[in-house]
Amino acid sequence: MATPIDPLEYELQGERAASLGRVARQMEAAVAALRERDQGARAGGALRDELFAEAADRVWCYVVQREALGWRDHSEALALYRVPAELVARMGPRRRRA
Repeated sequence: MATPIDPLEYELQGERAASLGRVARQMEAAVAALRERDQGARAGGALRDELFAEAADRVWCYVVQREALGWRDHSEALALYRVPAELVARMGPRRRRA
């Protein structure tokens, strides 16, 4: 016999999935912007530093969201999104300048 689905839990699961999707799209866009900068211009500079900081923050947000859902191994997900090892090593909340 099938267990009835709790309507509240069903809604919560949908919101969790939508939230993870939003964070993933933000991460994907930030990583893509950094990748485009690296492919189309010299490697250093203030713009790259800014893009790198944004991407590192977005990767961290994605990992935190996954952990909040109970997922602890992020290696496959980060590989799927082609997140560079450099970002994974330095991911974290963005440090805003005063």
